[in-house]
Amino acid sequence: MNRIVSRALLLGLVPVAAVALSACNDSDDTGMPGMNHGGTSSASAPASGTANAADVEFAQMMIVHHQQAVEMAKLAETRAADAEVKTLAAQIKGAQQPEIDKMTGWLAAWGRSTAAPMGHDMQSMPGLMSDGEMKQLAAAQGNAFDKKFAQLMIAHHNGAIEMANSVLANGADPQVKALAQAIVSAQTAEVAQLQKIVSRL
Repeated sequence: MNRIVSRALLLGLVPVAAVALSACNDSDDTGMPGMNHGGTSSASAPASGTANAADVEFAQMMIVHHQQAVEMAKLAETRAADAEVKTLAAQIKGAQQPEIDKMTGWLAAWGRSTAAPMGHDMQSMPGLMSDGEMKQLAAAQGNAFDKKFAQLMIAHHNGAIEMANSVLANGADPQVKALAQAIVSAQTAEVAQLQKIVSRL
């Protein structure tokens, strides 16, 4: 009888163990809050524990900064006359929109808003165009647009480089710093190209 009872107990424990293991596996899939947002993989997003205040502010501010550069680049599609200006504008748009998407994903992973920090004067952001300057650019056509676009984008890029250098000095997250370094490298080269464009127009 003891052998029969022992066997019955053993068989009865197997389903319980299976359920317990299943529960453990389920908790592994959902036990990391913030690792999956809207079905999008967060593999490229920095871990929230590595980002400091400088990283968060950089992402929030650079999204706004990049959005304006993309807007300027879109204006070139119908207003620019110079082939090099058109090509460079498309290059800027092609590079900065994915960076906006990346930084938006980071902020979501960090549980932070994509809005710029409260109380920050947007017009004081390095290189950001005023509403008046954007209206002047939108009103220009042909050669006048090309020259104004190049001049304004030089200032815009230099502002982005300043912001990137700041987070390189004060940030903590490796992926944020990698993006900042990429911005410095790419936009420094584009500033040199834009300066040559201004000189020949």
